[in-house]
Amino acid sequence: MFKQTRLSCTLIALLGSAVVQADINVPLGSTQRVTQLFAFPNNCTVICFKPWTLEQTAEHYLNQSLQRDGYSRAKVSVKTDGDQLTATFSGVPDTYGQPLTRLLNTADLAYQGASKLNSDGKWAYNWYLFLPLGMALENRKSIELLHFPPDYSLTHFQDYLESATTDRWAALLTDNGVPASETPAYQTIIDIAPIAAPSNAGKDLENVYGYFTDYQTRMVSELSLRPDGALPMVAFGAPVRSWIKQQYGQTVDVMGLAQINPVAGKSVSVLGANHPSYIWYAADPASYGGNEQKADEAGLKVMGQDLSAACWQAGMGRKPASDPNVLLQACNTTWQVTRKEQTCELFYTSIRSLTPEQANAKCATAPIKAQLKQLKSPAPATLLPAPTL
Repeated sequence: MFKQTRLSCTLIALLGSAVVQADINVPLGSTQRVTQLFAFPNNCTVICFKPWTLEQTAEHYLNQSLQRDGYSRAKVSVKTDGDQLTATFSGVPDTYGQPLTRLLNTADLAYQGASKLNSDGKWAYNWYLFLPLGMALENRKSIELLHFPPDYSLTHFQDYLESATTDRWAALLTDNGVPASETPAYQTIIDIAPIAAPSNAGKDLENVYGYFTDYQTRMVSELSLRPDGALPMVAFGAPVRSWIKQQYGQTVDVMGLAQINPVAGKSVSVLGANHPSYIWYAADPASYGGNEQKADEAGLKVMGQDLSAACWQAGMGRKPASDPNVLLQACNTTWQVTRKEQTCELFYTSIRSLTPEQANAKCATAPIKAQLKQLKSPAPATLLPAPTL
């Protein structure tokens, strides 16, 4: 029979401590601060769509982060002691609280900017301060720079990654080999206007960027720069690409590459892309007097660009040390030459809602085959002005 000794007991204790991780406590701040940063209450007037407490609201978003970081068995609880809220995590590394603390400290800058915007009389009644909560805090693959989150992501879903925009781009990432369960790691979003607003508010929001400069630039540097190297970034839509030019002095067109320096001596590769929702504007027959052939031609070109951009994002996310120019050329060749028939079929199934069989037949017709020959050029689509989404 095995007899325990002082040495064996010590070994057992050491082995146990290597497996069992102690809970970590992360201060979230005062009730007022958490209320401000977590947009509480998310969906209430008199009757609440989801009648959560402040603690439940914070737990909800922190649980999303745990899942998207890959800690499926981890848990978090949020408690209030006096006027201070604390999140207690179990099943995570003891450093897990550091990126959360940095995010909330940077979020304070967004709240300050929004408060100034309101005091200047420029805040709309149907806007909500909505910070990028619930995304991967630790295990990120790439950064997505966008304009603003849609209001329903906050008021209906309480999920920053639940929208037509993010869903479409997640599908394009899966078309490029990213497992569906891993797409959130690639979709860490920075919105240059951290304001949940109706989808038609884009033009109005173009006038608010200056209020959030400190927040924007700190978010870019903190999320894209890591000790083991920089993460790739995709800049979606004309307003965002213009902001890159204004803030970092770099021109980045659709399917164009640039290098920005969030901090001195550190560079980040940025790919310009169409806004994920742009294709529905570009491919709308009403924009061409009802001419469906012209609408399809525009849609096919944008589809090729979008698949190529998602290909680059997926490839750079897997191997951040890859040559961004070489990879982009390979992605353009893949989707606009080698697999252009699949590009066509994906357009007709995802945008025109045809069945796979109908899409295959459509792409085999002479007019469409002629249009596919034009996909070899990676030049930006110019058939329609870019929307301000």
